[in-house]
Amino acid sequence: MINMERRKRVMQRSIRLGHCICDHRLPCPCDVFKEKNICTCAGERPEAPTGPVQLTKLVEKAGCASKIDQAFLKQVLKNLPTVDDPRVLVGVPAGDDAGVYDMGNGTALVQTVDVFTPSVDDPYTFGQVAAANSVSDIYAMGGTPMTAVSVLGFPVRKVPDETMGQVLSGGIDKMNEAGVAIIGGHSINDSEIKAGFAVTGTIKTDKIVTNAAARPGDVLILTKPLGTGIVAFAAQIGRAKAESVTATAESMTTLNKTASQLMVKFGAHACTDVTGFSLMGHLAEMALSSGVDVEIIWDDIPLFPGVLEYAAAGILPGAIERNKESCGDRIVADESLPQEMVDMCYDAQTSGGLLIAIAENDAVAFLKALHKDGISAAAIVGRVLKKGSGLVHIKTTGSRKIPTPSPSQPIAKAAPTIKKSSQAPAEVASEDVACCADDVSSTAGTKEVSEIDEIKAKFTDFLGAASSPHGLDAYTKQAMALALSVATRCEPCLKMHLKKAKEKGFTQDEIDEAAWMGISFAGSPAMVFYEQLKNSLPSCQDR
Repeated sequence: MINMERRKRVMQRSIRLGHCICDHRLPCPCDVFKEKNICTCAGERPEAPTGPVQLTKLVEKAGCASKIDQAFLKQVLKNLPTVDDPRVLVGVPAGDDAGVYDMGNGTALVQTVDVFTPSVDDPYTFGQVAAANSVSDIYAMGGTPMTAVSVLGFPVRKVPDETMGQVLSGGIDKMNEAGVAIIGGHSINDSEIKAGFAVTGTIKTDKIVTNAAARPGDVLILTKPLGTGIVAFAAQIGRAKAESVTATAESMTTLNKTASQLMVKFGAHACTDVTGFSLMGHLAEMALSSGVDVEIIWDDIPLFPGVLEYAAAGILPGAIERNKESCGDRIVADESLPQEMVDMCYDAQTSGGLLIAIAENDAVAFLKALHKDGISAAAIVGRVLKKGSGLVHIKTTGSRKIPTPSPSQPIAKAAPTIKKSSQAPAEVASEDVACCADDVSSTAGTKEVSEIDEIKAKFTDFLGAASSPHGLDAYTKQAMALALSVATRCEPCLKMHLKKAKEKGFTQDEIDEAAWMGISFAGSPAMVFYEQLKNSLPSCQDR
């Protein structure tokens, strides 16, 4: 029931100010009021959408890829005042997984907080992942988590209300499994879904495992496979295999509790959990803090199903470049390693495994114990070489190869959905809409849509779906679009696709080769058409 008196009072205030009081960038009355007869400033709310929701389609960066990169974070933190308290055993300057505060009598508090965007589509599973990821920092220090408070960002009325309850329910169940009591929380209305927990645990002061005590001769053991960031990105663009999504979800919801307990039992020297800063970022930090150089054997790193194929197809998220920028100057990779192999080591992980440095004499027994207790993916991935400046050497035995993608065996799961829903953003917003689509779609979205406008809108959807990468990647389809533009002698088509090809990094030779494929089918008139138009536009070398 609309309270007209309240609405009138509030809207008069907005009109006097000259803009909406909820969002000063908008006029009053705003578009929401005009379209839906709802004044959000007066506390009126639109009906929430209902039905299933795919969380990763609602965020820009999935999982721990949403975190601020390591280099930027260090730059900001270095100018902050330090905490001068002798009871702080591990604090901000250490750059470790959690802070440790001495309570006396040989006992200390371990505290951490972790919040990120969804890395999986299912809300309940996302809540579980958020909880497992948050307590992992306590486990990485060798501690026992005790209590937690939830932190939640939620786009109210933009996704179904029950989604929020499902996320919290998943987190509560996973914290119960960890033996952690949730004693409160905080939530905000945010444009993107975010969830996490601030966790407090305890630890014996003589059992603290930091990331700064790796010793020469130690063996490096990783307890979970790599590739959650790559799989999450593949899922976002509709190109993930079901087995990849299932495997990463199972891993991300698995607690590092058992691995932590065994690590303490076998006397590990150092540990860190592998999350948003990537294997390279966290290992480089461990090496630097310990004053050693280390070596990783790329072929021995456990990977999730499909990750090699995704990397070969160029399905690598942007967080890889940010992580590379942060720690790449301390990474020394074999020249024989393909770039894709090196890039995979920079993949941002969500709720990843523990990376443990342990004495060589204890490593085999420790690994057997991990496998016996169900941590089957745990593997020896490298070793600590010597005292040094924190360099990480990536070596290869040559036993693992990057596969060659086959056009006859596309890795696409399904064609992405182009048509937008009123309940959520489109599943995939393709930038490769066909060149003729702009004029066709100009009338879409008006209040009164004629029959011909509906036909045009459906044709635009078809063009977008046909132009989007599915079995063929975007680079291949761009080359095809160039060839077809030349073959059909469509001047606006060719101009647009030349521009797009240059933006995608095509060389002039690649553009010419694609064009001559079109000419080979269309003959001399197409050749004259292409040469005349090409010579009237700047070349790739002129950019």
